[in-house]
Amino acid sequence: MIGRLKGFLVEVRTELEKCSWPWDPKEKGIRKYRELIDSTAVVVVAMLLLSGYIAFWDLVMVNLVKLLVP
Repeated sequence: MIGRLKGFLVEVRTELEKCSWPWDPKEKGIRKYRELIDSTAVVVVAMLLLSGYIAFWDLVMVNLVKLLVP
């Protein structure tokens, strides 16, 4: 069982070495994660805009239904 676990972990490490990570391994400090931080910021802003859009139309539809149903 220990041998199978060790083999699995070796295979996982081998596959992770093939991955393309979103940072330059030569960079140091916070600059290493600049692309990751920028991408996260874009996703957060997009989520806020989309949630505002959905909330606006939800409010419009609720008020429209209230007007139509006595």
